[in-house]
Amino acid sequence: MFKRLIPSILCLSFCLFSGCVTNPITGEEELMLFPEQQDIAIGQKYAPEVEKQLGGRIEDQKLQNYINSVGQRVATVSHKPYFDYKYVAVKDKSMNAVALPGGYIFITKGMLKNLRSEAQLAAILAHETTHVVARDSSNMMSNQIGVGILLSAVISEGSSSGVSAATDLARQIIGLRYSRKDERDADLGGLEYMVRAGYAPKGMVETMQILQQEEKTRPIEFLSSHPSPENRIEYINNTIEFYY
Repeated sequence: MFKRLIPSILCLSFCLFSGCVTNPITGEEELMLFPEQQDIAIGQKYAPEVEKQLGGRIEDQKLQNYINSVGQRVATVSHKPYFDYKYVAVKDKSMNAVALPGGYIFITKGMLKNLRSEAQLAAILAHETTHVVARDSSNMMSNQIGVGILLSAVISEGSSSGVSAATDLARQIIGLRYSRKDERDADLGGLEYMVRAGYAPKGMVETMQILQQEEKTRPIEFLSSHPSPENRIEYINNTIEFYY
């Protein structure tokens, strides 16, 4: 009996003496190694370099304003509307979207050219917003890069070594892979957000169908860590039928 209690006691101890927080998407208690305020600092630090490595922003202010307006519509109904969200379209030709801690979200030209409706765009941005709200980006960066490395680069801002470190870390950030559970939670959390924002939930299904079709002709690198498009379409449709 006592042996079975040991894991629970250890978990409780971690939550009492470190940073256990409730994930608003799943309702689960999770260990976070730094506070939300640090998310914002890390996002601000790495956003310019991530943007640069994704080809820079598309030079069309009307498009940028439109992308940001759709994103802000989603962010307003999220669990953390107080983050300083920024939604930016970048020139990278691959199909991708990247979320940084604190609310920096990038969507590539390669992704945008395959979308056919505002609801589909909202689905992508809502998915990435959910990663920010759940602090998945912070968790993955902590686990795959290391808290000390991230924070030291923030502290060393302005030095040549700090700039070099930020460049290297930005590459790693773009290549981060979430768990399949995180991706499923972001799909379903994003579905909720886009519906709250007034978009048709089928936009999320259509987006997955676009990815499914593209994957048949050309492998999409980031999908290797996601549930298969077929599985995603199935559980999203099931959720729509049950809740919406």
